[in-house]
Amino acid sequence: MHYYNKLKLLALASVLSVASARPSTIDIRGNPDPEACVNGKAIYVASNAASNAVVAVPIAENGSLQVAKGSSTATGGAGANGLEDGGKPSGPDAIFSQSGVAIAGDYLFAVNAGSNTVTMLAIDKHNPAKLTVVGKSASLPGEFPTTVAASDKYKLVCVGLTGAKAGVACAPYSPSGIGAVDALRPFNLGQTTPPAGPLNTVSQVFFSDDETTLYVTVKGDPTVGNTGFLAAFPVQNTRSSCHAAASVAAAGVTSSPSGTAVLFGSATIKGSSNLFVTDASFGAAVLSVDASGKAATVGKGVIAGQAATCWVAISPATKTAFVTDAGLDRLVEMSLTDASIIGSPIDLSASNGGVDPGLTDLRAAGSFVYALSPGNGTTDAAITVFNALTKQAVDHVSVASLGLTKNAEGMAILV
Repeated sequence: MHYYNKLKLLALASVLSVASARPSTIDIRGNPDPEACVNGKAIYVASNAASNAVVAVPIAENGSLQVAKGSSTATGGAGANGLEDGGKPSGPDAIFSQSGVAIAGDYLFAVNAGSNTVTMLAIDKHNPAKLTVVGKSASLPGEFPTTVAASDKYKLVCVGLTGAKAGVACAPYSPSGIGAVDALRPFNLGQTTPPAGPLNTVSQVFFSDDETTLYVTVKGDPTVGNTGFLAAFPVQNTRSSCHAAASVAAAGVTSSPSGTAVLFGSATIKGSSNLFVTDASFGAAVLSVDASGKAATVGKGVIAGQAATCWVAISPATKTAFVTDAGLDRLVEMSLTDASIIGSPIDLSASNGGVDPGLTDLRAAGSFVYALSPGNGTTDAAITVFNALTKQAVDHVSVASLGLTKNAEGMAILV
C-alpha cells in the first residue's frame, strides 16, 4: 500500500472532528510587521540528483520568478532517494523531509543524502543567484542526512540524519567554512540506509525563533504503534564571548504531544515559544514548548480528504500558515492560534492546467508563497507563486530547465 493511502486511513480514524472553516479578512495596511511588505530576493531548491546541486532563482520586484536568470551550483556531494513500500525509490518526497537547504545570513547550507555530507555555500551580495562553495563539504557521523538548520546568531549548523545511524550532529561555521562536526545525538529508529519511509524517519531540524534551542521533529509509524516525537536541545554558552563558543547540548528532551503521530514540517510562531507543525496522519497542530523543552498540543486541525500534509510556511503578510500535500495540488490556510482551517482549501489546478500532481516544499516572503511541485517523472518540476492576501496564484513556472526533477527536495528563501 502506498504511504499516501496509509495516511488517508489514519486520518479517517482520527477521533477529532474536522476543524470548522472560517473566513479570513486581512488588511496589510494595518500590519505593523515590516516583513509583511518585504519580498524575497531569491529562492533556492536542492536538486537531490546523483550529483547534487542547489538551484537559485531570482525573485522580481513584483514577486514573480526569473527562471531565465537562474543558476545551478554543484555541492560536490551526492543526492539519494529514500525507499517507498516494496523498495521503490521515493519521488516526489525523495528524502522525507523539510529544510533540505537552509539560509543563515549570507550563507546557504545543503545536505547531501548520498554522501553523508553537508555543504556550505556563500550567497553573492549583489547577485543572489550566484553561489560559491565555501571550504570542503563536512563529513557527518551518521547516515542519510535529510534536513539542515543554521543559526546566524551563534554560527552553528546542525544536520538531521535518518539512515541506519540516525540522529542529529552540529558544527560551528565561519567565513572559511564548516568546522569540526560533533558527536551524533542518536535516535533509535531501527532504520536502514537508505531509509524506508516516510514513516519512522527524521523530518526536520530547526532553531527556535531566538535561536537558543534546536528542535527536531521525528515521524512515528501509527500502523505499528510507534509514536513520533519532538526533540529539543538547548544551545549552550550563548552569553560567552571570550571563552567557550556556543554549542548544542549533547542531551535533549523528547516528548510526544497528545494526538500527534507523524510530525513533519515545522515553523516557529513569531513572538511566542509555540510551534506550528504538520502531521501527515491528519493535518497540523500548534504545539507549546515549556522551559524544559517538553511540547504539548494547543490545537489540532484535521484536514478532510488529505493524502499527506507534510510541509508548512508562515506568511508574514497574513500571519497564517499555509500547508501542502504531496498528493494534492492545493494549499490549505490554517490559524497560528489553534491550527483551525481558514476558509476552504485552495485548489491551484486551474492555474497550471492540472499538470502538478501535488506540492511539497514551500516558503513565504512578503505577501507571496512559493510552492514546489517536483513533478512525478512525466510532468515538469514547477513552482507556483501564490498571493497570500488575494488567495490567487499569480505565476506558475517550470524549473526543469535548471535541472530539477521529481527528486528535488528542500527549499529556502532569501529575504
